[in-house]
Amino acid sequence: MMVAGRSKYRNLIYFFILISPFLAAGLSLFIGRYPIDPVDLFHIIISNLTGTEVRYPTAYRTVIFEVRLPRIILGLLVGASLSAAGATFQGIFRNPLVSPYILGISSGAAFGAALSIAIVPQFPVQISALLFSLIAVGFAYYIASSRGSTPVISLILSGVIVSAIFDSMLSIIQIAVNERALQSIVYWLMGSLGAASWSRVNSALPLAAAGMMIIFLLRWRLNVLALGDEEARGVGMNTDLYKALFVLAAALAASAVVSVVGIIGFVGLVVPHMIRMLFGPDHTHLIPLCMAFGATFMVLVDDIARAGMGFEVPVGVITTLIGAPFFAYLLRSTRSGGWE
Repeated sequence: MMVAGRSKYRNLIYFFILISPFLAAGLSLFIGRYPIDPVDLFHIIISNLTGTEVRYPTAYRTVIFEVRLPRIILGLLVGASLSAAGATFQGIFRNPLVSPYILGISSGAAFGAALSIAIVPQFPVQISALLFSLIAVGFAYYIASSRGSTPVISLILSGVIVSAIFDSMLSIIQIAVNERALQSIVYWLMGSLGAASWSRVNSALPLAAAGMMIIFLLRWRLNVLALGDEEARGVGMNTDLYKALFVLAAALAASAVVSVVGIIGFVGLVVPHMIRMLFGPDHTHLIPLCMAFGATFMVLVDDIARAGMGFEVPVGVITTLIGAPFFAYLLRSTRSGGWE
């Protein structure tokens, strides 16, 4: 009886996490500095869906459909992408302390954004950040590959090397530019959903969705990769092929969202570990749960960032304040830094 009760409770939590993005999105529509009566908001949404005319101030529709809704959808996309990428990299590297930025995605994106902001303003920031984040991942993978094999330790070390290179180049740009450009670079590095728009959603969605779809469809193979290269080869898996495929998919998902919102830390580290503690390491369940909970987490944290104080705080600052203590807990509780 006790086991059945626990199983039922666990299933309820499982179901609640899967539907939580919809609940968080609905709640977030009511949150903001511009007050809109819940009844009015409900009528405006229904009238927009059904095509009927309801007379309300134009500002209401603008706030709902041009300000809050694209920001919420972008937040859902960012949280799901970073969490899925984090869970994927943690599975590949067999280490719960790994983040989506392990292969230099954040450093490459930061350099690309700074390059566009300060030196080549004709080149869009989003495209530059996306391009250099993917270059960083490709360079790290190239360094780690040797004789047709890509050891996990080599990938981690190559990620450290590539991150250091791009961080150094970013520092050079920050030293050389004027104060206004430096301020823009620093704000971008903090990570924010404040500039969310439908165009940003549309630019990030294709690559992020493609990366997450690959991870979702092949998620059960992460269970095999998480056993280690020798064990995976023992059951007939082409480890290098699937490792490269998962790295590419996770890099696409993370790079696509980072390029439009900046660097938002700790989401891809904290969310997968929380889900793993609740439901175990089976990636068949871990990946969809991480996507759902990550999306919810991101939207709720952004609600705090945009409405919790008298001024808007970059959401990356809030996620760091939440994630850093949790990361410290992980370091204390993981004895050897491995897959405990």
